Amino acid sequence: MRELSGKVAVVTGAASGIGRALALRFAAEGMTLMLADVDPGGLAETAYQAGDGKVLTQVTDVSDAAAVRHLANRCFGEFGAVHVLCNNAGVFQGGRMWTRGEEDFAWLLGVNLWGVLHGIHEFVPRMIEQDTEGHIVNTVSVAGLFTSPGSGGYAVTKYAAMAASQALAEDLAATGSKLRVTALCPGAVRTRIADSERLRPSSLVTTPTQDEADARAWVGRAAERGIEPAEVAGLVVAAIQEERFLVLTDPEHAARLRLQTETLLTGNLPPYQ
Repeated sequence: MRELSGKVAVVTGAASGIGRALALRFAAEGMTLMLADVDPGGLAETAYQAGDGKVLTQVTDVSDAAAVRHLANRCFGEFGAVHVLCNNAGVFQGGRMWTRGEEDFAWLLGVNLWGVLHGIHEFVPRMIEQDTEGHIVNTVSVAGLFTSPGSGGYAVTKYAAMAASQALAEDLAATGSKLRVTALCPGAVRTRIADSERLRPSSLVTTPTQDEADARAWVGRAAERGIEPAEVAGLVVAAIQEERFLVLTDPEHAARLRLQTETLLTGNLPPYQ
């Protein structure tokens, strides 16, 4: 899909970070926007920054199937079509695998995996029926390719999101669909991902642990050294236009991915560096 102007884009997690950057870049490309997030204030700010183009916003918890269905119904009802779907909403919680409880996994899986699955289920069938070029972008994370200490729960959800993205791409290709898929796997980006707890539902709040705090601090420091979200948005637009499945934001990650594949085949995982 080379031409974006005049097309419709949906972005979840649009109140800040990569989601906001995607919205602003799509607006600059002349696209009509449907923006969603659980943060109404941030969502309104993104819409304001997007300027004079056609922009709708809707407070949406992507872990709730009914909420995503309502988002899709409104979008297709208002605009009649969707050409780019960005299942971007995501949250982070760190900590060792044996200290994460059911509430922790329920929160992470609800947003990071079910958010993607709900988006696929509610939007993709109707995008297929349009019989037009289109693109689904799932924000996965480099944590969907390899793990690191203290991020096991997050990685579980992101590996699953990567599998969902690959399966979706293969299903679309097998049926001859015009839709394409991109798995966005950013590394360190200057976002508030380390502060995801601000978005956590009260029903799933747990008592903080030291390993969780340590992991959050580590991710926060990495984010401060990361690239700007606008750079990620530029990579996404290029991937849509060039029909690329995998987007990495750090050139070193491609080499690391190859190394991991080799070490997994030998059965000898090296010490974490």
